[in-house]
Amino acid sequence: MSDQISFGAAEFASNPEPRCPCILLLDVSGSMSGQPIAELNAGLSVFKDELAADSLAMKRVEVALVTFGPVRVEAPFQSAESFYPPTLSSQGDTPMGEAIRQAIQLVDNRKQEYRANGISYYRPWIFLITDGGPTDEWKSAAAAVREGEAAKKFAFFAVGVKGANMDVLSQISTRTPMSLEGLKFRELFTWLSSSLQRVSQSTPGTEVKLDAPTGWASV
Repeated sequence: MSDQISFGAAEFASNPEPRCPCILLLDVSGSMSGQPIAELNAGLSVFKDELAADSLAMKRVEVALVTFGPVRVEAPFQSAESFYPPTLSSQGDTPMGEAIRQAIQLVDNRKQEYRANGISYYRPWIFLITDGGPTDEWKSAAAAVREGEAAKKFAFFAVGVKGANMDVLSQISTRTPMSLEGLKFRELFTWLSSSLQRVSQSTPGTEVKLDAPTGWASV
């Protein structure tokens, strides 16, 4: 444990910039096999490259990656500079409720680390992408999302790929869920990267107007 603390302190000492944390909550259940998972992996590479082109975002944006087939933390919070997306493969069912609860916990833990090290931060983003509906208990996760949004603890976004249960997503997310057009994951991640870049250039605590998700989604 002591190693982790000293590493965290060193990380913040060498880069005291405010942080803009974003958790990608990705459905890798069996139904994503084949082209969907291939396009999702391609989209993650685009996301990495787009962030890498922005020197401020590289210092400020932090990315964590949680997949659910079983729920796994594929990558804990790390700077955009250190983030190299793993190659995801599809498996299992869709334990979305557990994945959302895990993401909220990770966000809470990371904020405690920022505060302990005197680092200011932007409202964290939790960005869910799914092509199905939850196969586990999700009502408590939905309540936690609504509560967190109301307290401005994080901003929760949901994107449904073809086959997603948009009715359940709209009960979980306080923002209207977006429907991905086809498999336009690359366009989605370009939008996400430019949105995070825009946030990271603002002052923490101010509202940032995001571009509409045109070209890849319908609301």
